[in-house]
Formats: sequence, C-alpha cells, structure tokens
Amino acid sequence: MRTWRAALVLTMACGGAARADNWPNWRGPGFDGVAAGKGYVTGWQRGEPGENIRWRLKLPGLGASTPAVWGESLVLTCGVDGRDTVICVDRTGRERWRRKLGAERPGKHKKATGCNPSPVTDGEHVWVYFKSGELACLKLADGTVLWKTNLQERFGEDTLWWDLATSPVLTSKAVLVTVMQSGPSYIAAFDRERGELLWKHDRMLAAPEEAAQSYSTPLVLPGDPRKGEPAELLVVLGADYVTAHDAADGRELWRVGGLNPTQDRFYRSIASPVAVGDLIVAPYARGGTVTAIRRGGSGDVTGSHLAWVRKDLGTDVPTPAAAEGRVFVCTDKGVVACLDAASGRTLWEQELPKNRNAFSASPVLVDGRVLVTREDGASWLVAPPAGADAAAIVGQGVVDEMTVATPVCLDGLIFLRTHDSLWCIGSR
Repeated sequence: MRTWRAALVLTMACGGAARADNWPNWRGPGFDGVAAGKGYVTGWQRGEPGENIRWRLKLPGLGASTPAVWGESLVLTCGVDGRDTVICVDRTGRERWRRKLGAERPGKHKKATGCNPSPVTDGEHVWVYFKSGELACLKLADGTVLWKTNLQERFGEDTLWWDLATSPVLTSKAVLVTVMQSGPSYIAAFDRERGELLWKHDRMLAAPEEAAQSYSTPLVLPGDPRKGEPAELLVVLGADYVTAHDAADGRELWRVGGLNPTQDRFYRSIASPVAVGDLIVAPYARGGTVTAIRRGGSGDVTGSHLAWVRKDLGTDVPTPAAAEGRVFVCTDKGVVACLDAASGRTLWEQELPKNRNAFSASPVLVDGRVLVTREDGASWLVAPPAGADAAAIVGQGVVDEMTVATPVCLDGLIFLRTHDSLWCIGSR
C-alpha cells in the first residue's frame, strides 16, 4: 500500500509541466492546495541578507489576495491612492504593468482589506474582483482592460457585516462570482472575454441573520456522467447549505443542509469546500465541524448523501487541502490534521507552537509536506509520519508581516504575499 508521501509525489508527477509552471487561482492548479515540483527550502528568515529570501517587493498599497501565476507573470491586487488596483510583476519582482480601476472600498477588519478576493487567470486573461463590487477582465500580457462591471451597482449593495472575500472562478465559458449575504444572494456568470451576463441564479436560503453570509469561494468540477451530472458542476458552500449547480445555466441540482441544526444566528462561513474523489468536504460552524458529502442525486439529499461529520475538529478560515484520499485541515489555532477522506478518521496530527495569532492562510501540500502560515508571517512545514515515527515539524520560516493570503508554491519557489509585501522564498 502506497504511503501518503509517495502518493503525493505521484499526483504531482502526473500533473505535467502545466502544474509546475502555473498557479492560476488561490488554491492552485487542481483547486485542492497541491503544489508541484521539488527543491523547496525548509527554512527562511528576513534580514540583511535574509536566509533563503530571494527578494522582497514592497507593495504600493494594502491587499490580501493570493497571487495568480502563469509563466513569468504574477498578478495580485491592492488598493493604491484610493483605487482598486491590479499589479503584474515577473518572477524577479520587477513590475510589468499596473492598472487602476474603480474607487476602492477599504476593509473594516484589521486583517482584511478592500482587495481580499484573489485573481484567476487562464494564461491570456486575468479576472479580478473587489469589495467595491468591481469585476474586470484584463489582458495578462499588458494589463489592457477588456471589460468591467460592478455587481453592486447592477444587482444591489453589499450587505455583508465584514469584508467581501469570495474569489471569482472559471468555467469553460464563464467567470463566476457568488454573492451570499443577508440581502439578495445569487450566483452570476459572465462571458469570459466579452463580459456579457450569461445567467444569474438567485440563491436565497433560510439561514438566520449572519448565518446567511458567506465569504467562501465555490468549486468548479468536471461532471460525472455516471451520476447524471452536467459537463461542469458548480459547488457552493454558505448560508447553512452546500448546493450543486449546472455551471452552464446555474440551475440547482442538489442540496445538503443540516450544517446549522441549532439555527445559530452567527454561523457565517469563511473556509471554502474542497473535493476529494466523490466527496465534497465542507468546513462549517465557525470551525466547529467538518462534513463530507457524497456527490450526486437531485433535490434535497441531506438524509442520504452525508458520508461523515466531525464535530471535534474544524477550521473557520483556512480551507483544507486534499490529495489521494486524504484531507489536510489546519485549524485556526494551529493544529494540522490529516484525515482519511472515506471515513473522516484522523490518521495523524501535529500541534504547532501556541501563539495569540491565528491561522487564516490555507495549507499547501508541497514536496511531501504540509506548509501552513500564521497571521504574523510565521510558517511551518509538517512532515507526515514515516514508518513508526510520528508527524513532525521539519521546517520554519519567518517574515514578520500580517499574512492571510495562501502561499504560492511552484518550481521550487514560494511566493508569500503579506498585507504590505510580496516575498520570493527559495535557495539563493
């Protein structure tokens, strides 16, 4: 039987050059937090010179988005001079282009900004979304704005209590944005290149008060014809439900409720779902639960499609990673746990040093290890058990800046975006 480490290497190898060269969205090529490549360093420290710090780029404004990377281009967003701004740099940190869009709407929370949603790219275009409601498509090569629209001006003002954070996602034809809030909640699909509204599906569910609000990012998955699924499946977590939709027109296919059985008014959700095999794994209840749902069916399948529920483990903000039948959870207080996806059973866990700072960045599986980053910019690499040994911390890095964006790992380099800077970490 293959070990998890061997299985992860195989997963990476099967991805090919595209997996190694690109990080097109905040959760990576497979939208599962799995990085390709080898040769990543296991320790770094800022300083003059910093240990394994290749470069640090001080950004012209605050932001919390994870960069999207394609080839030599890294794209991120930040607020500059009161404007929503998109910046593209190369892998040496040299700025390629900068585009200012509409007026910035600053963040409310100390660890958030008006530029929380992460860009997504297909190698030719890049799509960006902001707290202001601005959604735009730009050319990746030179930053030319091809189209833009403002969802709040078109469909109603943001009613979230805190700062918008859901990122846009791509289907074969559309760029999609979910809006889950106490006011009008919906999913909107726009033509990727022309910006025309293709469809809008209202997603109004009976979640109470703040529980109706979600900051999660949906999943786009290949459909399984054996389950009667369409070509592309859209999975959305929020407002006390997981819902599945036909990505071509937004119609709901099935739903699973029961995530908030006591109808707690304050169960807003931040972490996003992750797919592993035929399961959708959904963190919920402000870090109180993790629920696994079997795909398929029609209508309300709550009673028949629950695979398992963990009520003793959870994550409020970090989205789990998944690979080869394993789910990797980083709790907000710094416990890294590996679960068997089929049963939900804990296979191993590792507690990180206690600290008043929490974890918001999502875990990344890199070079046979789990990389996690705390809000104060401290990072750890956790190795799974080898033989009779227990899991162990095998690396640590520090940049000492507020960090909520997820690390980007590719080609032996780690790109770590903090509120203030973009860091390139790798062997010098």
